[in-house]
Amino acid sequence: MSVNCGEVAFNDEGSVRRIRSSDWAERGFCRECGSNLFYRIVGQTNYQMAAGIFNNQDQFRMALQVFVDEKPSYYSFSELTKCMTAAEVLAIQAPK
Repeated sequence: MSVNCGEVAFNDEGSVRRIRSSDWAERGFCRECGSNLFYRIVGQTNYQMAAGIFNNQDQFRMALQVFVDEKPSYYSFSELTKCMTAAEVLAIQAPK
């Protein structure tokens, strides 16, 4: 799960390992422990930060589920959210 954080600045960019996960996106990990930190569309300033890195998670509410057509059958959330299929996500995020 992730939190849409807009633009992000890291105190120590050297502690972040960035990996290009597709032609248009990158993922970030902690160089020390390997924890997932973020997902970001290359060329954009918007970061999807891993929800687990925040201390106060009580304020978060699930608002969107993506790739819902590819999720395992046992994976289900009770919250009513906007749902997007893989095709819908890729139509927005993949390079034209």
